[in-house]
Amino acid sequence: MAKKGAPSKAPDASCRIVLLAGSDQFIAGEHTAALLEKLEAAHGAVDTLTFDGVSASVAEVLDECRSFGLMQQHKMVVVDNADQFVKGDNRTLAERYAQDPSDGATLVLRSTKWNSGKLDDMIAEVGTIVKCDEVDDATAATWAMRRAEKRYQAKLDSTAAAQLVSRVGAELGRIDSELAKLAVAGDNPGVITSALVQQFVGRSREEEVWDIQSTLLGGSVPRAVAHVRDLIEVSKQPTIMISWAMTDLARKLHAAARGTKAGVNPFELAKALKLWGPSRDAILNIARKINPEAAASLLDACVKADIKQKTGLGDPQRTLEILAMRFARTCV
Repeated sequence: MAKKGAPSKAPDASCRIVLLAGSDQFIAGEHTAALLEKLEAAHGAVDTLTFDGVSASVAEVLDECRSFGLMQQHKMVVVDNADQFVKGDNRTLAERYAQDPSDGATLVLRSTKWNSGKLDDMIAEVGTIVKCDEVDDATAATWAMRRAEKRYQAKLDSTAAAQLVSRVGAELGRIDSELAKLAVAGDNPGVITSALVQQFVGRSREEEVWDIQSTLLGGSVPRAVAHVRDLIEVSKQPTIMISWAMTDLARKLHAAARGTKAGVNPFELAKALKLWGPSRDAILNIARKINPEAAASLLDACVKADIKQKTGLGDPQRTLEILAMRFARTCV
């Protein structure tokens, strides 16, 4: 977006035009708030106006930038959906303004989508371009620790931060909302532990899917089928993720059944198959009761069901319901 080779800088009071482009609107909002603070520090009171780029005309916005504010205050003029604001012939007008922007205003263009062009180079000359894309998990966890301390005066260690991101994802707005709640929760407000995250933050989508394994091991056909339907119809989980969880369980049951029949020590089996928690004993107990051939047949059914989904054969929900019935009958 910015001029090639030129690193983008954080928006400051010297910027006449700022482009905040990317899918994370929370990040764009944070940059906007920080810029307003810097403008107020430099100019005193700042007159702030916000336009929707879908309906606002370029002439209307640029006239606002060029006109004097109330009592000649500096202006911060924000345009959302800026990609619509500068499309077509309007882009030429925007480029013309970028060549000679008003000293009395800072124009902030915010957009989740943006088509790069020569306007980007012009903006970089008189301001800055900041990418506001979603961050990765590691960056989100680091941000969460800094945010907890600076915004909420709370201590969040790296383990709790990683767990928080695992549960809610790397969307900073969602993380910030959870931090506000966690900072005042628990017996020791201001200290956010892993136990607190586990208690107050809902399970991740992935954790919800993998819970199907314990239901399948329970041996109840009605419960197994109902759990599959709940994941698909209520939680809106992808059927391919449910299929992965089922295939993983079938693989463990098959390996455990073969190992048990061969006389392998149960503790060694659990270690080799990375079994832990309540599911460890459940899998090992069932492995003692079923023969390896039955477990192999179950694993084969999982693989075939996965292939059917990926090739568009049959109804995915019906396929998983039938597979759940087969699991329950095998594990009874």
